[in-house]
Amino acid sequence: MPELPEVETIRRVVEPQIRGRAIENVLLQRPEIIAHPDAETFCKQLQGQVFSGMARRGKYLIFSLEGGARILLHLRMTGCLLVAQAECPAEKHTHIVFCLNGCRQLRFSDVRRFGRLWLLQKGERDCYSGMEKLGLEPFDPGICAEYFLARWGQRKRAIKECLLEQNVVAGIGNIYSDEILFAAKIHPARPASALTQADWERLAEEAVTATRSVYPRTKPEQLREDLALLMESLIAIARGQEPPVEVGTLSLGDYAPYMS
Repeated sequence: MPELPEVETIRRVVEPQIRGRAIENVLLQRPEIIAHPDAETFCKQLQGQVFSGMARRGKYLIFSLEGGARILLHLRMTGCLLVAQAECPAEKHTHIVFCLNGCRQLRFSDVRRFGRLWLLQKGERDCYSGMEKLGLEPFDPGICAEYFLARWGQRKRAIKECLLEQNVVAGIGNIYSDEILFAAKIHPARPASALTQADWERLAEEAVTATRSVYPRTKPEQLREDLALLMESLIAIARGQEPPVEVGTLSLGDYAPYMS
């Protein structure tokens, strides 16, 4: 699943290509990916709208429209965004195409079809996507040892599982939680209640460091290279290519840590 750094990289690449472009038509192949409103209304209300910018919150992408409406997108496991010329053949598993002026298209593809889109009108409260329930961003000034300690200090749950709680800290997933814990020298299965003050301080520091691994490029052709560099920079996963320090299998809920 794309996590905060990957989603932010996608935003930086896609935004300059669609800003100021009008949506002339919406081609929807899979109505089930539209979570709100119904698929027909979603497509109809977007015709003629103009993209004014993009933002990110946690793992969500937010497309702002000049009239005040906004589109929310969660890529989930395998969602991908692509801006392409209209004459280019659509990629396999392309489920929705926003046809833009200037013969451009914004395409969303998703092999597993878990990704979802929401359209909210100007002033409409988001009661649908779950984005309002998100906690602080990892690099928010409020992220500190005391913040984590107050929320997890009495928990017996594994610290790895705590880091995945989006209502506490938004945007961290299976991969970056391992990166954070590896850098902080904390075992992922260790109960949160067993962490020391020094552990909490290292955890807060590394949560910022790991998720700031965003490359400030904006050229579309560099997106694939940027994402490849992000993956190469992940230390905990890279250790999977080396002889493990300890042999064994560790399972935490639905997630398997990469740390060995």
